[in-house]
Amino acid sequence: METFFPPERVGMLNLDTHILIDFVRGMLTEKERPVVLSADLAISGIVLWEIAKLVELGRLALEMEDRRFISVVEQLQVIPIDLEIAQTSCRLDFRSDPADEIIAATSVVHDLPLLTRDKRILASKMVTFPAL
Repeated sequence: METFFPPERVGMLNLDTHILIDFVRGMLTEKERPVVLSADLAISGIVLWEIAKLVELGRLALEMEDRRFISVVEQLQVIPIDLEIAQTSCRLDFRSDPADEIIAATSVVHDLPLLTRDKRILASKMVTFPAL
């Protein structure tokens, strides 16, 4: 009989909005899944706002009151936007929508690798990313 041992924790990881959505839905890629499951997870507070807006605009079918969604969010460290994050978002080496800039700045300020699929962010030399 095979014995399963959970992966060893490797530190904290910041998730972008679409990674969090796919995590809740169980739709992470084969490369993303072990990285997410081996880390303590954080998100920028703006991720929750972005999800709420996507739901409101009908661009995302997700119930934010769903027990699974709430359970996942309760296990995350939600990092609020502060002055340093706001200022850093204006000094990044890429331009994107404001939410993505805040998410990236959160990683820079808190020295957290950011798990994202966004090509603009992935081209940044300021943001660190986990090895996939």
